[in-house]
Amino acid sequence: QVQLVASGGGLVQAGGSLRLFCATSGVISSINAMGWYRQAPGKQRELVAETSSDGSTNYADSVKGRFTISRDNVKNTVHLQMNSLKPEDTAVYYCNLRGHFLANPLDAWGQGTLVTVSS
Repeated sequence: QVQLVASGGGLVQAGGSLRLFCATSGVISSINAMGWYRQAPGKQRELVAETSSDGSTNYADSVKGRFTISRDNVKNTVHLQMNSLKPEDTAVYYCNLRGHFLANPLDAWGQGTLVTVSS
């Protein structure tokens, strides 16, 4: 069973920075993508950033130029560096992994870490 544990959230003033970290455990045969999603109160969960097995990255328009996703392919961890934070970035952030264990597809989620940006 694959488990993801997210950390690094907290309270920060607008314009500040935070770095989120997601650790994985369990047996994984292959990873297609790892990424971060967020869900603000009253809103649907949305993609923030993801990185695929070929090294490509994808960002939400709202975070382009401010957030950077990085991945350690050996440790199967993923980071999200968040700079120039805005109050609208306030949300619970979830890390996600999509891959396979043998022939079985994996779609695993972390427990979420709260990011609060004060104005």
